Amino acid sequence: MFSKILIANRGEIACRIIQTAHRMGLRCVAVYSDADANARHVAMADEAFHIGPAPSSDSYLRGEKIIDVARQSGAQAIHPGYGFLSENTEFAEACEANDLVFIGPTSSAIAAMGSKSAAKAIMEKAGVPLVPGYHGDDQSPDTLRTEAEKCGFPLLLKAVAGGGGKGMRVVESLSEFDDALAAAQREARNAFGNPDMLIERYLTQPRHVEIQVFCDQHGNGVYLAERDCSVQRRHQKVLEEAPAPGLTEETRKAMGEAAVRAAQAIDYVGAGTVEFLYDVDGSFFFMEMNTRLQVEHPVTEMVTGLDLVEWQLKVAWGEPLPLQQSDVKTRGHALEARIYAEDPDHDFLPATGHLRYLRTPDENTHVRVDTGVTEGDDISIHYDPMIAKLIVWDENRDQAINRMVQALENYRIAGVKTNVRFLHALADAQPFREANLTTGFIEDHRKLLFPAPKLDAHKALVLASGFIQEQRKPAESGSTDPFSPFSRRNSWRMNSEYAHPMQLQVGDEIHDLKVLERNDGYQVFVGDSVYNLTARLEDDYLQAVINGHRISVHGNLHDGQLVLFCEGETFQCHLYRETYQLEDAIGEGSLAAPMNGAIVAVQVEAGDAVTAGQTLVIMEAMKMEHAIKAPADGVVSEIFFAEGDQVSEGAELIAIDIQEEDAE
Repeated sequence: MFSKILIANRGEIACRIIQTAHRMGLRCVAVYSDADANARHVAMADEAFHIGPAPSSDSYLRGEKIIDVARQSGAQAIHPGYGFLSENTEFAEACEANDLVFIGPTSSAIAAMGSKSAAKAIMEKAGVPLVPGYHGDDQSPDTLRTEAEKCGFPLLLKAVAGGGGKGMRVVESLSEFDDALAAAQREARNAFGNPDMLIERYLTQPRHVEIQVFCDQHGNGVYLAERDCSVQRRHQKVLEEAPAPGLTEETRKAMGEAAVRAAQAIDYVGAGTVEFLYDVDGSFFFMEMNTRLQVEHPVTEMVTGLDLVEWQLKVAWGEPLPLQQSDVKTRGHALEARIYAEDPDHDFLPATGHLRYLRTPDENTHVRVDTGVTEGDDISIHYDPMIAKLIVWDENRDQAINRMVQALENYRIAGVKTNVRFLHALADAQPFREANLTTGFIEDHRKLLFPAPKLDAHKALVLASGFIQEQRKPAESGSTDPFSPFSRRNSWRMNSEYAHPMQLQVGDEIHDLKVLERNDGYQVFVGDSVYNLTARLEDDYLQAVINGHRISVHGNLHDGQLVLFCEGETFQCHLYRETYQLEDAIGEGSLAAPMNGAIVAVQVEAGDAVTAGQTLVIMEAMKMEHAIKAPADGVVSEIFFAEGDQVSEGAELIAIDIQEEDAE
């Protein structure tokens, strides 16, 4: 076995690989960019080497630099993780040329599956069922348009060299085709350096079911059950589970055997995933093969009891597979939720920020957290915004879902917007519990997944006032006697009671409260309502009783900003002060950047007339494109940024003279 390996990656997958490698007695070498100098994976590794500036193109994608580090450190093999160089044929070839073992498939296998069109031709010969469509070499717009008409609508445009939902568009009609094609090609060119497209029939109610395959250097191949990854947003997986609910044993076996045939058709070695579209009639079609370890591999590990990274290391060393197909057993049910820094309420826009407060559920045989960050880290614009993967296991699907709901309630983050509340609503939604799964699940159940807050608005304000008052006590109390008037925060006056005023801002709304401290608690006045409150704060845990209703919440108060966590939901407010004035970042008729990112294209010039809904600017953040559209008809008066510029959230991009409607 190897004695030292280099991990050519960052974040949670680098940490995940290091954990298994250390358990096996292997030393680990990490690499890091300027942004990751203090990252968790760097601290976990036995040694680490700086490889460049924060942008991945200047660091984690510099294959020659990583190979130099491997040789310098004495590493015998390189594990690429997923993303970055994991499916880069040139990097795999360079490893081999430098007598380094690439812990993954051969470069020829990566190349065969790296082109989706070539992969489909190979699968057709191997007898793996395919979705109708076009995957030819002629990429002229006229040919693609003609083939689109033959395929029929709706259809799916997919980047030949793509992955992760990039360079992908659903096209509902021929009239939308040209714009969708241009956008998909541009995104594919930016992400993969290859704008080529393939066309597929878009199944209206498909499920995304994938098979974990493993092959060794001795011709052996097995499939390790399947995963359902149907719950997606923007073609990126949000919640995965194993096994896939509702599949018959016959379908499961047929799909698994087809996946192994697909892998062996290209002499595959190592871990791979063959992805299928599973239709309502029980038929399934090959979609693509990912020639690497998948993000969602932990759910397979939880139901099989296997360590897939350990298998990767053993197979790369030349050992045969530890099990034959008949030995592969599964038990129970597992789910994985991807916790992202993003804003679900605004079309899942990626978010950046400082993880000023981070609490995770306790890990045990039922709950696992794979992460690459710790409290105090920053989520930057340079990398994928995934914070962690939360994985749960139990004896059956219903119990596993309950575990997930509970674990999400115990996952608390402040300082950056996250999708935790959305994931909680998703896991607890009745259609999900009933396994009514399709790739359109989120869109189909949008109202259910974005519910109104459960916590009453007034009670939330009362809890916030109690948290603030209780946290002030230790630092500001003037007496140790709890009944002394000098220990209270009520501006106490002789022979009179005085309710302390407090202003809490929630969004754009300012709420006036009055808080009167008494011997047994507080009286809180909100509007015309009066609430009797008792509260006790221990660390971040507030136990409260409001008018006889006992409520317990966790919270974090920092620089006047308070976040309360209650049953998977968050309530955010901050202490408002008269000296604090809100200023509009942008004027009327202007467009601001919704997040930190880069300008990919400016599609108008000063003086152009524009119409409501017209795309004016295209931004890229965290590997995804976002269109900035005109809010109304008007004329562009000024453009403040150019293609390639980096912009901050809230920065004014374009000013528009809004066309006023004629008075009737």
